[in-house]
Amino acid sequence: MTRRARGRVLLHLNKAERNGTKSLIISDENMIGTMRRNMRRRSLYDDVGERMARYAAAFDGRIDTVVLSIRSLNHYWASAAAYSMARGHATLEPDQCVRIAFGARAWRDVVMDVACAVPSARLIVVPFERTAGRPDAMFRAMTGLHGPRAGAETWLNRSPGVTQLRGILAERGNDPDMIRGSSESWAPFDPAASAAMREAYLDDIHWLTAGADGLATLTEDLGQRGAGQTLPHGPLTRGHGYDNQERRLAEPRGG
Repeated sequence: MTRRARGRVLLHLNKAERNGTKSLIISDENMIGTMRRNMRRRSLYDDVGERMARYAAAFDGRIDTVVLSIRSLNHYWASAAAYSMARGHATLEPDQCVRIAFGARAWRDVVMDVACAVPSARLIVVPFERTAGRPDAMFRAMTGLHGPRAGAETWLNRSPGVTQLRGILAERGNDPDMIRGSSESWAPFDPAASAAMREAYLDDIHWLTAGADGLATLTEDLGQRGAGQTLPHGPLTRGHGYDNQERRLAEPRGG
């Protein structure tokens, strides 16, 4: 089956090349893995290496650039939890929140796995906060070209907010007050867990800013139009070793 799929991919690639195609963009939200698996495993894209290696083989080494969008971990996991709940999954238990918040994997691990799976490709990392609702900015990050400027924010497939989630629970006959929050964005993690995830993300950004050991390039200058839905990164004053050591020392062992 894999051989047949690879044959079909190469057939279409060769046809596109004969027709004069210079660049081909392939984009899908589940290429590096699914939120459902992340939630089930309580881990951040732990199969991304295997998945990307299969893509590299299917495209016969013709992938020259991989663009990876990363998001502050506290916001990513809150979005994933809301997405899962909207599709019938249970709310996160406290011990599950702890396991996620103090988990071993962060974006640095994902970047390293992708770099190993597609070693011949240039790896570009784009903060979600810079491109959310801005397909023109994402197009620029992927191609280096200026595409049509979006006239208004275009943010598809947003995770449901507090009001929507409460409505979903009420429809199921569950207690809608299980979803708490004074703003529309649901925050299932307590302050300590959220702080740990923010620190981990800053650690990732610091590593990327310092050159990511030559594995990837961080792209942030995409003409940001102002503050978006997520807070900016903040000062990058600590390195990987410091934060990682702190998280290990403070990591709960329960759950």
